[in-house]
Amino acid sequence: MFAKAVILPVRSYLRTANIVPLRHLYCTHLKSSSVRVLYDGECPVCVKEINFLQFLQKNRAEKVDFVDISLQDYDGACYGGISYEKAMEEMHVIDEHDQVHVGVPAFNVMYTAVGLGWVGRFISWPYVRPLMDQAYAVFARNRLRWTGREECTTGRCAKKND
Repeated sequence: MFAKAVILPVRSYLRTANIVPLRHLYCTHLKSSSVRVLYDGECPVCVKEINFLQFLQKNRAEKVDFVDISLQDYDGACYGGISYEKAMEEMHVIDEHDQVHVGVPAFNVMYTAVGLGWVGRFISWPYVRPLMDQAYAVFARNRLRWTGREECTTGRCAKKND
């Protein structure tokens, strides 16, 4: 009985204490209060959308961090343990609570963060979501081929120069 009385308050304290995770010590660029969008900076389609979203959010109080996974210094350990290869498979967004969202739910979080919450709600609507899931699956599966990088399977991908 005494052990329960001591352990429960300690567990509660550990959950609510403002303890900085070890990864924040070496990932000094992390802002845990912001949404982080992982995107492929070598993908022309992705870059156009990110540029538009950056424009939309520039005057908002809460900033969205757009993280280019194609840069050599990308470290997945700093972003929810999401490796470059995993991030290349489909869209990943880390919300302000460090929860990772993948695929269409990631777009919902991203759009909401830049002030397009209505778009996020629309693509999540039960009648639209299955279509969005299917359309995004086709895009994610073919993105590298459609952007001239079809031979990229591992490592850093770059567009072929013809």
